[in-house]
Formats: sequence, structure tokens, C-alpha cells
Amino acid sequence: MIALLEPIFRGELQPLGERLVLAPQVPPEALRVSDLVASGGLLADVLQRHAKVHRVTGGDLRAVASAWSLEYLSALLPPVVAGASVFHHGFPVAASQMWVRFDGAGEPASFHIRELGAPLHGADTAQRYAPLLWQHLSPLFTAIAGLTRIAPKILWGNAARILEPILDQGVVLTGGSAPLVQDREHLLYSAAWAQGEANPLHGRQREVMRWQDGRPMPVKLHRQCCLNHLLPDEGYCSICPLAPPR
Repeated sequence: MIALLEPIFRGELQPLGERLVLAPQVPPEALRVSDLVASGGLLADVLQRHAKVHRVTGGDLRAVASAWSLEYLSALLPPVVAGASVFHHGFPVAASQMWVRFDGAGEPASFHIRELGAPLHGADTAQRYAPLLWQHLSPLFTAIAGLTRIAPKILWGNAARILEPILDQGVVLTGGSAPLVQDREHLLYSAAWAQGEANPLHGRQREVMRWQDGRPMPVKLHRQCCLNHLLPDEGYCSICPLAPPR
């Protein structure tokens, strides 16, 4: 594991930290993310492998793309967010600086960087997260949308869905770090990014009441439906905005 991350990724969290690998040489089978984005064939192959896992046939890969993005984000975001928000360090996460190694199911097994990056002490949230959002996720989501016709807002909603519990846990692990709380506010709850740009991670979350132990409890729904109900033998998740819990 990258030494910088060791204080956070201990015990049951260790596998999450180990998904980001620092070494001068990347595995020969790993793909540079920018090549994955630029080549419709490479991305289509990965998604088709993932389609087989979900037993999806035919040309509609929107639900597969959404499910795949959740796997991708679940592997990528924990170490990158820890670096940016806990340690104020910028790993080289632009699509041109990062490689990804996929398993047989088309899911990311590990991400690879060849340099550690640089400290970003004093940089604000927008500066620390710009490479991840605008130079990695944005081109990747654009490529996925172009290939599968999935709405980009679903992919950004998936990113927010994975990002929120990571930031929440980071706040707990750091004893309520004020800078981390500010990152969470800016990333998830601010409609504007910087210089008036729209924040793609922001989305309205409805709140509904669910009965639990004989009492009504407020429950926040996801910002976007992830299309899980379109996969074979699957249904709406428990806090889907299209089918809220009762």
C-alpha cells in the first residue's frame, strides 16, 4: 500500500487502500484510462464482459454501464478521496496519468500510478478535486454515454452515491475535521462548482418517511436512479427515487 494511505486504510479498510498501486512500471495488462476513453472498442469489450456477469443480452447496455460505473467508482474513489481530503495530497489521477487493470468480469482490480503526486496544502476543494472530476470522470462518463446512450446524470449520480459515505466516514475517522466537512459540502451540496460552473455531483435528494420499530423515520433517497431494475431478476433498490420505500 502507498505509505501515505496506511494510517487510514487499516484492518477491514486495508483492501480499499490497496486498490491504488504506486510503482515505476505498470502491469502489462493494465490499460491507460485515456486509452480506454479514446477507444470505443476497449470500453465496449469491458462493458460486454460485465454484461455477461449480469446475463444481459442485446444492445441496450445502459443498466450494465451504470452497474459497471458503480464498481469502477467503488475501487477508485476511496484512496483518491483519502489523499485529497484527509491528507490534502494530489495523486496523479488524470486519465492520461492513471492505468486500470480489469478482471475477467470487466471490473477494476486495481488502479496504477507511476508517481506519487504532490502535496496540495492550502488548495481549496475545487483545486484538489479538479483532476479527478474534469480530467478523469468527465471524459470517462462522456465516452460511456456515447457508447451506451446512458444519461450522464445517472453516472454522476452514481459518483455522488459512492462519494457520500466515503466522505461521511472520513469525517468520523478524523474526528469531524472542518476541512473535510467543507469538502463534503462543496462536492455534494453546492450547486455551483467554481467560477459559476454547474457541479455535476449535486442533485436534489428527496426525503420520505419510513416506518421503523413502529415510528416514522426520515429516509433520504438517492439523487438518481441507477437503473438496477433493468437488469435481469433485479428490482428497485430500497431508496430509489423512482420507487421510494413505504
